[in-house]
Amino acid sequence: MAIEVQHSLTIPDAELTERFTASGGPGGQHANKAATRVELTWDIENSQVLTFKQQVTLLEHFGPELRVVVDDERSQLRNREIAEARLAGRVRTALTPVKKRRATKPSRGSQRRRVEKKRKNSERKRLRQRPKYDD
Repeated sequence: MAIEVQHSLTIPDAELTERFTASGGPGGQHANKAATRVELTWDIENSQVLTFKQQVTLLEHFGPELRVVVDDERSQLRNREIAEARLAGRVRTALTPVKKRRATKPSRGSQRRRVEKKRKNSERKRLRQRPKYDD
């Protein structure tokens, strides 16, 4: 089954490599015998579904291949689903353009509130001090 990353990008199964190994950890004999750990690899460099711009962006983020390893669950099927979701999420995040910050001035109200808060804080700290004796 192909992984849909965005409406314009779907990674076909032919470009994915799955490897299953024993996950280890708690679980007794089941963990020692069952190959539930999933290693999902996608060769970005030789992908046929990416545009040039997408490929350059992903190569900058991940290098020539993207590898996701999951051994969260005892079920191989569930680990495979998690790995596919994580791979899609990482690719989606990397392809989302970063919005440039537009510098703005603080509003008059926010400046007034800031100064008022500073004044109140100053007064509170002044009242905490020991009284001064003017003898």
